Amino acid sequence: MLDLALTGFVFVLLGLGLRKPFLWVLAYLYIDILTPQRISWGLLASLPISLIAFVLAFLGWALLDDKRDSRFTMRQGLITLLLVYCGLTTLTADYPDSAVEKWAWVWKALVFAIFLPLTLRTRLRIEAAALTIVLTVGAIVISGGIKTVGGGGGYGTLRLFVPDNAGIYEGSTLSTIAIATVPLIWWLARFGTLFKPGKLVTGFAVALTFAALLIPIGTQTRTGLLCIGLLGVLSLRAVKRRFLYLGLAGVVALAAIPFLPESYTKRMSTIENHQSDQSASTRVAVWEWTWEYAKHNPFGGGFDAYRGNNLRVETVKAVGTGNNVTYHTEFHIEKSRAYHSAYFEMLGEQGYPGFLLWAWVQLLGIWQMERLRARWKDRKGPDENWQAPLANALQLAQLVYFVGALFIGIAFQPVMFMLIGLQCGLWSYLRRIDSPVRPSFGSADGRPLLRTHTAVPVGPAKA
Repeated sequence: MLDLALTGFVFVLLGLGLRKPFLWVLAYLYIDILTPQRISWGLLASLPISLIAFVLAFLGWALLDDKRDSRFTMRQGLITLLLVYCGLTTLTADYPDSAVEKWAWVWKALVFAIFLPLTLRTRLRIEAAALTIVLTVGAIVISGGIKTVGGGGGYGTLRLFVPDNAGIYEGSTLSTIAIATVPLIWWLARFGTLFKPGKLVTGFAVALTFAALLIPIGTQTRTGLLCIGLLGVLSLRAVKRRFLYLGLAGVVALAAIPFLPESYTKRMSTIENHQSDQSASTRVAVWEWTWEYAKHNPFGGGFDAYRGNNLRVETVKAVGTGNNVTYHTEFHIEKSRAYHSAYFEMLGEQGYPGFLLWAWVQLLGIWQMERLRARWKDRKGPDENWQAPLANALQLAQLVYFVGALFIGIAFQPVMFMLIGLQCGLWSYLRRIDSPVRPSFGSADGRPLLRTHTAVPVGPAKA
């Protein structure tokens, strides 16, 4: 039944794109995040459905869509440079076969991030893309939340729609993305037009947020806990009653502690002392190795260059209780251990130039969203209340990603580059409608007008 439902939904969505080509863009967002072809075992599994949606999205825009308001931003140019650079390092990679395998999906993530903003010409399209991302991630999150409540969680054991622990379905990655989407959930609940704000929408937002917060518990990932903490602190800026917010957050946190499994609290305790945990100690050793590797290979070793590491890892374990505690040092040999950090992933694979390009793309997004938030937050005109909150939500999502990226190799995670595409689209759209235009010939005072006064649609929004 699930196979038929997935297959039917995908083909209906692709079919509707014949009338509305932008739906092919949304179809690719859905397919690339959920990967229904991996869930299915019938027709869908035998087709290159992701590539089909990818090609249709581009052809639909190139041949059928209106491109008069499309803009190419500086960040899209930087991503293009990053794409070219990664292609060059792939040609000279230390491990060519592994590098080509990773390049096969990295280039799609980067190209789509460059392409997506070109299609986001209206508020409706920006909202539709955000909604598609949230609901698709939400489908995975709800499944994980239900299984967590039912006692099916555990580190590396929470099974979702696919049988393997890879891509977005990897525990730490899903935890980061789940928490990163929470600000977008509430922007859609407050300002969405496709689903009008109301009790039903608010109730769904509460449930989806709760499910997202359960993912770090279900996967038992320390990264997810840090992401929750950061989002809680950053959200203070947008909260009017901060003391009430802090009080409620504290009550919820204290109330949740008795219900947490012992395995979860035990694993979280290793945050304080990484030397007692072999996994955490190995990460530190890999980072040290990568730092030294970059000194000798400043242009990087290409994708999966970590396969060349050979590490001697030291762990310290306490034996006994009370005053009878003794500490034992153990040594382990680790080979070909992954970076477990997007920052060191970029440094080791793409060297200093690639790292700087990637960091520039990320930091420029934070700055641009802050510029938009400051420019629009005090406006009181018609249809001017949603811009600043969306910029704030996208900024918070990226900051959560920054924290998750410290401990996970997700430098090229497709969902995060989709959010970057949303940022570029919002930046381009708001700059276009808010820029001065030349006055019409023979105007009364000759003063420039603002596009916000003429470009905001009066009637129903069009895709």
